[in-house]
This record gives sequence, structure tokens and C-alpha cells, in this order.
Amino acid sequence: MSTSPGLARLPAPPYHAVIFTSQRTDGDAGYEAMAARMVELGAQQPGFLGLDSVRGPDGRGITVSYWRDEAAIRAWKQQTEHQQAQRGGRQTWYQDYSVRIAKVERAYGKE
Repeated sequence: MSTSPGLARLPAPPYHAVIFTSQRTDGDAGYEAMAARMVELGAQQPGFLGLDSVRGPDGRGITVSYWRDEAAIRAWKQQTEHQQAQRGGRQTWYQDYSVRIAKVERAYGKE
């Protein structure tokens, strides 16, 4: 499991990825605190493997969370505090967003 700076260190595939692409609204309105809490809470969920996240100065961001299986993803989506954050995102923090779920079959990198 990885939530530290740098790239997520993950087990050998297969595993699943939730790709969350978003465009922020202007201003913070509690966003930074919520985002930090979601990273903390997500890392505590059964089946969580790691996270990669970036946001540009224009407010566009991509967060990829990695999960053992689809059941873990469904459980995270139903987590009460996460549902509250989702509502806040729709109502306040995001101009636009998309969620894509993929199964990772192969993975490789520099190491």
C-alpha cells in the first residue's frame, strides 16, 4: 500500500484502478481538508493498494486509486464519509469530473 510522495508501489497485477479526472472550481471552500481526509480514509479501507494524484495550476487533476478487486471499490464508494465528499464534489468543488474503472493486467516501470 502506498500513499507517500512519489509513485505508488503496487503488487503484481492483476488489480483494479479507479481513475478520477476532475476540473476544480475556483477557491478552496474546504476542498484541501476534504481531499486529505479522503486519502487518509481510503488508505484504511480493505483492499486499498495505493494512490497516484496530480493537479495542475489550471485546476485540472487526475487521481488514480488502486484496489485489490471490484468488491473493494464498491465498498469504498458506499463508505459514508466518502459519499458526503462525493456530494460536496458535485455541489461545490468540481466544475466537471469523470470516473473510470479499469482492470490492470500488466504493469512495468523503471525499476
